[in-house]
Amino acid sequence: MSHAPSAPGTRILGVDPGLRITGFGVIDKTGNQLAYVASGCIRTDSEASLPTRLGTIYAGLRQLVAQHRPDQAAVEIVFVNVNPQSTLLLGQARGAAITALVADRLEVAEYTALQVKQAVVGNGHADKTQVQHMVRRLLALPGDPSPDAADALACAIAHAHGGQGLGALATKGLRVRNGRLV
Repeated sequence: MSHAPSAPGTRILGVDPGLRITGFGVIDKTGNQLAYVASGCIRTDSEASLPTRLGTIYAGLRQLVAQHRPDQAAVEIVFVNVNPQSTLLLGQARGAAITALVADRLEVAEYTALQVKQAVVGNGHADKTQVQHMVRRLLALPGDPSPDAADALACAIAHAHGGQGLGALATKGLRVRNGRLV
């Protein structure tokens, strides 16, 4: 089912998927204004089986959607090239996250880390600390969010900017080579 916004504007849920820690961030966009709603992490038990861990991610995101009732969702596309097994596990975590969002009939936009960093920091190769600081400034937070929550909030901010034409996140004609957009 589609969710009506809780206030005039649009509520966006950003997700930074990970098998150990999945970051989430919820913002409201009204016109050109962004407002912080919530953020945090869904943590899985590293001793649990893979299906159990994927179920934790799925259930956690379903609960967040029920609680915050976002209108849109944005998920970071993650590239890991060092270890093929890690890449496969991360892909499964990402799949669990996307499935949870789609189960609630949310449209899911996807952005690369390069696109998110470019939209939020202005530099596609910014480090995590720079992303945390810019998220703090853009949302007028009292302190830096955790790295995973900051990445999720940054993904939501990038989606909000792309949706209004600021910091356009065009991907048409781009290709991925060695884990980077070219």
